[in-house]
Amino acid sequence: MNTSTPASPPASYYERHIFFCTNQRDAGNECCANLGAVSAFEHCKAQAKSLGLLGPGKVRVNKAGCLDRCAGGPIAVVYPEAVWYTYVDHKDIEEIVSSHLAKGEVVERLRTPSDVGR
Repeated sequence: MNTSTPASPPASYYERHIFFCTNQRDAGNECCANLGAVSAFEHCKAQAKSLGLLGPGKVRVNKAGCLDRCAGGPIAVVYPEAVWYTYVDHKDIEEIVSSHLAKGEVVERLRTPSDVGR
């Protein structure tokens, strides 16, 4: 007779993971890289680090290739919630960090239009 209880599923390595599209398209085509995505990624990583949010069990900030949402760019997505954001400046990034990454509170005003209501 087996009296052990089933093991609970392993926790995700990161509580939240944000990906910034930093794709650069050829021939001047619309893309996140032309809209400040690399700077936003770097600012997000610096903000998350300054708040002690980075590391296993916490938050990971990553660059991504094309996320195929060019028309709504610049784009970032936070998992596991699968919330897609568009942003304008570093203040928007700071709000995503302090609200969503730190507290799990979605920043509704920055969600991409096709993501709202999901």
